[in-house]
Amino acid sequence: MTLSEDALKRLADVVALQPTKNAELQDRWGIDSGSEVHSYLESELGEYYYRNEDSLICATPEAARLVEDEGLIEGNSDDGTVHVPELQAAVLEVISGPDEDSQSVVSVLQDLRAAGHDPAVEDVRSALGNLTDKGLLERVRTTVPTFRLVVPRDELDVSILEE
Repeated sequence: MTLSEDALKRLADVVALQPTKNAELQDRWGIDSGSEVHSYLESELGEYYYRNEDSLICATPEAARLVEDEGLIEGNSDDGTVHVPELQAAVLEVISGPDEDSQSVVSVLQDLRAAGHDPAVEDVRSALGNLTDKGLLERVRTTVPTFRLVVPRDELDVSILEE
């Protein structure tokens, strides 16, 4: 299957953001609904993605090779680099480490604002959820959900995806 330039760029997003959700791709691609994302994936990228056991969107190994060969992403998803949007990268900079007390959404929001960012609380909640899905954060169940890094910060190699 030959992909258009737009489809290749979107496939690169799937590779970089995996495992991901319709909503994250919807935001990234500027699409109006999750069902439109699903339709696009099925019609344009059907042989290059699958859903894992948690129903999250993942790229096939062939998709990773293709976008790397096209120069859209350096290295594949197994190269140790975490490819995330800017807000998620900022969260990884401020959130508590694996040996520290976990933080609530509001606490992370306050730390982000102290670091010069001004996201909406819903965006922070979404970023925390996406980073948890990627296995980078641990969700600690208390009265309110709290989060912390799974691995030490100095072991993370973070690459910010360009908009």
